[in-house]
Amino acid sequence: MLSRERILDVAIGLLDTGGEGVLTVRALSERLSTGSGAIAYHVGKREDLLDAATEAVVTAALSAAPAPAAATPSDEVRAVALALFDAITAHRWLATRLTLQIVRNPVGPVTVGIFERIGRQVDALGVPRERWFDAASTLVHYILGAVSQNARIEGDTSGIDPVADRGEFFATTSTAWQELDPEHYPFMHAIVGQAAEHDDREQFLTGIAVILDGLTRLH
Repeated sequence: MLSRERILDVAIGLLDTGGEGVLTVRALSERLSTGSGAIAYHVGKREDLLDAATEAVVTAALSAAPAPAAATPSDEVRAVALALFDAITAHRWLATRLTLQIVRNPVGPVTVGIFERIGRQVDALGVPRERWFDAASTLVHYILGAVSQNARIEGDTSGIDPVADRGEFFATTSTAWQELDPEHYPFMHAIVGQAAEHDDREQFLTGIAVILDGLTRLH
């Protein structure tokens, strides 16, 4: 039986396979063995479908974010951040859509849900009320910016290999950095080994830790 949930499930599968380019009403109709009218009835137009798919993935990710016993505000921020990080890693089209949701629909469930979940922890961290928006926005912007580096880039992708091997990329990059003049680029030479061996998730959490430490100093 055709339902909104079934439509979104198939749509997310198409997005995961090939990004926004493969998600058309025609392709979705063929997968579901139904007409475009039925899809429009349950979800709406293509843009509505993309927004609904984004909301479904983000809602599921935040709902699954662990809330450990005796969790501190910092623990909760890290849980939400990692939930979004993992969701965008699994659904590489999500970074672009999530950013668009926050910019285009500030009162939508995705934007409100993320800001509310993080904002409550900003309050619990003791950040002055007049700095809440800045503090929460800094966390949200960092999360989206950091995970977007590992996500599929929509738009102009000239010069970017969408299936490039991560290890090969950093090996090539490290080799190129080693060839730089160490007298003029001492820092780049110092981090060559770190760049080649770093863990994206741990690097992401380091950024969260730096921001949280800064927020505690806003008293």
